[in-house]
Amino acid sequence: MATGINKVDAEITANTLAVIMNKSDPLSVRVTEYYRRVRNIPERNIIRIELDKRKTVISPKAFRKLKRYIDNSLDQTVQGILLTWAKPYRVGCMSITSAFAFGFDRAFCSKGCGKTKMSVYYNSNTRFPYNDYKIRPAFSLAALNFQQAKKLIDRGKLSDSSFPAGTGYLVSTSDRERNVRSAGYEHIVRTFPRLPRLKTVYSDYLQNKTDILFYFTGLKNVPKIETNRFVPGAIADHLTSTGGKLTDSRQMSILKWLQLGATASYGTVKEPCNYRQKFPDPAIVIKRYTSGETLMEAYWKSVAWPGEGIFIGEPLASPFKLLTGKKIKDD
Repeated sequence: MATGINKVDAEITANTLAVIMNKSDPLSVRVTEYYRRVRNIPERNIIRIELDKRKTVISPKAFRKLKRYIDNSLDQTVQGILLTWAKPYRVGCMSITSAFAFGFDRAFCSKGCGKTKMSVYYNSNTRFPYNDYKIRPAFSLAALNFQQAKKLIDRGKLSDSSFPAGTGYLVSTSDRERNVRSAGYEHIVRTFPRLPRLKTVYSDYLQNKTDILFYFTGLKNVPKIETNRFVPGAIADHLTSTGGKLTDSRQMSILKWLQLGATASYGTVKEPCNYRQKFPDPAIVIKRYTSGETLMEAYWKSVAWPGEGIFIGEPLASPFKLLTGKKIKDD
């Protein structure tokens, strides 16, 4: 799915990304240090906090105090935030990545099967979300052990400017409730004629594919993922109720995508009902990612109502961005 040289000059970079470390979590400490070295994150952008790594949820009251401390510690040039832990993944009724982006706000949570507040960042052309909207999109570099985290970080770095010849798979499943995004699949394929390796697949799963760049689907549990290979920088997600409950979901956790080779995923931390607006819009993320935006920017901008959804992966992955300047040597 290689494309021509793009014109995007994204501004979420190593210099404008803050990395939040949980000092109480040895894995978070180790992951932060490795990510800092690989991505050359400035020391001033490393923020150290303390959280109970056993808990999955932070109370809104405790979070407000924490966020106030972090906001006061960040330079005004910081445009995005990376968290280096899998737990906690939720703040009250919000995902932790959305809570860090917007601050805790119940308007981003649904009552029953209701709508939620829209993200001002949705499909925005801004390169400076904090400057323009006073929000800092957040990602979680979530992993259950260091080897998983290291492989994820290495994949993200390897993807930079690789212009991969991968395929985007829009998988239309037999699960009617979770397959709501499929209504737009054929339109997406027609919209991107310059991406001949973007295709709709009518099946419950992919098997033995060796070139996955995008894998969008809708199922409670996705089988046969381990038979496939993802290119560095690949994005994969499944529309279901609680894939974003990273460590204790009865459905497939989105962590599985990362464990099996994807570089980013997204899922909700509480029942969202099957609103398409609460999940990534494949058309937007494909267009923005292949036009050169970072993974963080393209993925975040593709979700209209992200309050209940968590973004996980390597945010600086930039497969379609023409990088300039000196390359950073990996450790």
